Amino acid sequence: MDESRLIELELRYMQQQELLQQLNDVLYTQQRALDVLTAEVELLKRKLEGEPGLVDARQQEKPPHY
Repeated sequence: MDESRLIELELRYMQQQELLQQLNDVLYTQQRALDVLTAEVELLKRKLEGEPGLVDARQQEKPPHY
C-alpha cells in the first residue's frame, strides 16, 4: 500500500470519527430535551388526574344556540 493511500484512509477515518462525535452530541442534546418534555407531560397528567373537573369534554361543546 503506498503512503498517499494510507494517508487518505487515515484522513477519512478521522473525518468519520469527527462526524460520529457530532452525531453523538446531537443525539445527547435531543435525548435531554425529550427527557424534559416527558417529565413535563407526566407533571401535566398528574395535575389533570388531581383535578378531574379541570378538563371536561362537555366544556368544549358549543351550546345549542350556536
